[in-house]
Amino acid sequence: MSRWPAALDQCGISDPSLRRDYSSQRTMVRRFAAAEYIAVRLLLPARLHPSVVAVVAFMHETDNRIDTGESDARLAALRSWDRTVTAAVECRGSVEQPTLRALADTARRHPFMAARVRDFLDGASVEVAWNGFETENDFQAYVDGYSLPALMLTASLLEPPSQADALKFQDGCRTLIEAMQRIDFLADLAEDAAEGRVGIPRDALARFGLGTEDLAHGTGDHLPAVDRLVTAQARLAGTALDSCDGLPRLVEPELQRFLDTLIAVQRLRLQDVERKGSALLAHGARPKVSATVRLLGRQYLTARSRQRHSGENTGVRR
Repeated sequence: MSRWPAALDQCGISDPSLRRDYSSQRTMVRRFAAAEYIAVRLLLPARLHPSVVAVVAFMHETDNRIDTGESDARLAALRSWDRTVTAAVECRGSVEQPTLRALADTARRHPFMAARVRDFLDGASVEVAWNGFETENDFQAYVDGYSLPALMLTASLLEPPSQADALKFQDGCRTLIEAMQRIDFLADLAEDAAEGRVGIPRDALARFGLGTEDLAHGTGDHLPAVDRLVTAQARLAGTALDSCDGLPRLVEPELQRFLDTLIAVQRLRLQDVERKGSALLAHGARPKVSATVRLLGRQYLTARSRQRHSGENTGVRR
C-alpha cells in the first residue's frame, strides 16, 4: 500500500491547503467506511485514491444532510445543498467546506465527474421522497433514479476508455447495484420496518401473506413466511450478482481485482442475509469482520503477485 502523501503526489496535488482538504476527507471516510477505505487503498492504483475518497466523502455528507427530518425539510435541505455543490463544482465563488473543495478539484481532474455529480443530486430527490414500493417496477425506478447514479460517482473513475466497453460497463454496474440494493434492503429490514417502510415491494410481501406492519415484529406466526420472503428476494439478488462475473474483465487489469473484491463482498453479505432469514427482523445483517479481512488479504496478495509477475515479464522492477 502506498503512503497517502505519495498518492496525493501522484495526482499532482501539491497545494498545501488542498492536500489538507483531501486528507480531512480521508480521515472521515476511514472512520465511517473502514472496510471500503481499506479496499481502495489496497486494491486500486494510488493515483485514484484521492478522487475516490473525495466522492465517497461527498456522498456521505449529502446523506447526512437529507437523511433526517420530515420530507419537506429534507427536500429543502437537498435544494440548498444542490445550489452550494453546483456553485463549487462550477467554480463560482469561494468554497467554504473542505468536502466541496476536494470534490471540485476532483471534478477539474476528471471532467466527466461534474455530470456524475449532477445525476447524483438529481437522483437524491428520489431518496428523499422514498416511502416504500408498491411494485417491482417502483423498485427498479428507484435503482435507476438514485442507486445507480450514486454508484457511478465512484465507478466512473474505473470506466474503460473504449465506448463499446464503457456501455457494457455501465450496464454491468446497473445489474450490480440492483443486487447491492436488494441486499441493503434485506439487511435493513428491522430498521426500515420500525419506520413503517421497507425496500421490498408491497405486492411481493402480499404474495407471502405479509404486510409492512408484520415486519415490525420479530416474533410471531408470520416468521416462516418471512423466511420464504427473504429466500425469494435473496435469490433475485444472487441471480443479479451471478450476471456480474464478467464486469471486472471490462476494465484495465490494474482495476480488476478491486471489482472482483466488491462483488465478492456482496456475496458475503448475501450469505449472511440468507443465513439469518426471519432473524433479520430482530437485527440486521453484516458479514463477519474476519471473513471480510481474509477476503481483502487474499485479493491484495493476488494483486501483488500479478504485479510482480508482470514486472518480471517486462523487465520492470516494482
